[in-house]
Amino acid sequence: MAKLYFYYASMNAGKSSTLLQAAFNYVERGMRAMLWTAAHDDRFGTGQITSRIGLNAPAYLFEAQTDIFAAVALDLASAPLDCVLVDEAQFLTKAQVFQCARISDELKIPVLCYGLRTDFQAELFPGSAQLLAIADHLVELKAVCECGAKATMNLRVDETGQAVKTGAQTEIGGNDRYIALCRKHFMAKMA
Repeated sequence: MAKLYFYYASMNAGKSSTLLQAAFNYVERGMRAMLWTAAHDDRFGTGQITSRIGLNAPAYLFEAQTDIFAAVALDLASAPLDCVLVDEAQFLTKAQVFQCARISDELKIPVLCYGLRTDFQAELFPGSAQLLAIADHLVELKAVCECGAKATMNLRVDETGQAVKTGAQTEIGGNDRYIALCRKHFMAKMA
């Protein structure tokens, strides 16, 4: 039975590299995976998923109005499809999360979503909230805080390295803008 999975973590936990490894495993076994990523994440160019360790693969792009279910169903009509992998899943809309559930339930294709659980203010992203609510399997990937503890929080920093406490929920960036921390150190830096 196909299922909906949510692999979540803080920044720098290896979500994209884990997704790309899963995609490689499908291809290596002669199976076909369809990869998706958020259109507004253009850190490494558009239309590809790239990990910090240098792995990358082409991907379909989703925006808020993208009907992922319809796109997957159309693709499936032309060739067998064994898996759907979604990077930056925190940017999915609530409707798109339900579309992913329909892909697994109705089209019988497993959907593996990878994304952040919370933003820089410790608030759930809409896509993450819905995935936490309805995914069949939840898997926490681990990152490490500067103290060695499990990092669960994403601290946004300015160009001087100081904590940013207000602003838009979404600001695309990498190690230059975000630091993964344990809750204790996150709270201390936000104080």
